[in-house]
Amino acid sequence: MNITKQFPKIFGLLELAGFLAVALILKELMDPLFWRYSGPVSLITTIALITIYIRTRGESWSSMGLRALPGLKAKLLVIPKAALIFVTVFATMVLLTKGLDAIGITFLSEIPEGETERWGDIEGNLQQYLILLALSWVSAGFCEEMFFRGFVLTKLMAVLGENKFALIISVILSATFFGYVHLYYQGLAGFVNAGVIGLIFATYYFAFKRSLWPLIVAHGFINSLGFTTEYLGLPG
Repeated sequence: MNITKQFPKIFGLLELAGFLAVALILKELMDPLFWRYSGPVSLITTIALITIYIRTRGESWSSMGLRALPGLKAKLLVIPKAALIFVTVFATMVLLTKGLDAIGITFLSEIPEGETERWGDIEGNLQQYLILLALSWVSAGFCEEMFFRGFVLTKLMAVLGENKFALIISVILSATFFGYVHLYYQGLAGFVNAGVIGLIFATYYFAFKRSLWPLIVAHGFINSLGFTTEYLGLPG
């Protein structure tokens, strides 16, 4: 019996659960070796494993949103789309933070202790800044979008079905997991911030017909902007 053909939803769930487990297990194994970069390295490794796996099945990342952009117009349109994502994220986080501050809930406006501990003192440290800029695009921009939006959302929709209810549940589940993986070093603030950003990115993934490129550019830029602000010693 071919489980792929006989029980496609069960197989899709096993694929999703399996690679989520791989990402978490790899991170735990890498923590004792290089805690600071265990998250990015484990994610990059997971993406490599997924790439090998889907190729053995005759699939590719293009079916999950990393497809070629035909012509100059399609490539240029990525910029305003990425800008729209950035504005949405910025406005949402400002409104959420200010709104919670107004009622006495201030944890979102505080810098998580674990963030400084993990990345070190970036201000004026050119070497560390350049390393984090590279990670902003390779790990955050490409790998996080390929995994959390491309792979996870594609598999969730395959399991739950192609309908509006499945879409909403898929967006919520992917955003929750995205928030969870930021919890260990950013605390509750990281979980909420990343979770909200995950909701926005997942929504735009579907709004832009499952294209990852605007998300990759927006994500890379957001992280790069944050690290640049810290490097220059500017207020966040």
